[in-house]
Amino acid sequence: MEWPRGSRALVRVARVARLATSDREGWPHVVPICYVLRGEHLYSVVDGKPKRRPTALKRLRNVAENPRVAVLVDRWDEDWSRLAWVMLRGHARIVHEPAEYASAIAALRVKYEPYRAMEFSLARNPLLALEIERVVAWSPRARAAGGR
Repeated sequence: MEWPRGSRALVRVARVARLATSDREGWPHVVPICYVLRGEHLYSVVDGKPKRRPTALKRLRNVAENPRVAVLVDRWDEDWSRLAWVMLRGHARIVHEPAEYASAIAALRVKYEPYRAMEFSLARNPLLALEIERVVAWSPRARAAGGR
């Protein structure tokens, strides 16, 4: 898959993204997430705090009903010439395979120091995997150079 110039780098370094899901009736639900990019997959784990029942979260119910999702990563700056965003679209799934789960959790722990002290398990902490199918990006710099 082709990524617009600079978009993969922005997704790799950004610290937070917004996950957009919708239920079977099309009602949108958007939440901030921590994530890690691995190849053409983006992973986000549901941590245990402050949620009481992480396996009952709306985002997980939505993915079960409608796996089509979008993730928005953006860079904000008071200097608007530095603004940028990347939207990743694709199908999400809950990871059930132990090796994929362990590998993604290890990568998340490298990126986010607080995750290093947390215990994660397949049974308690669902892990979402977004299989990226389309990447759309925008920045004033790319636009000036003839891009989006």
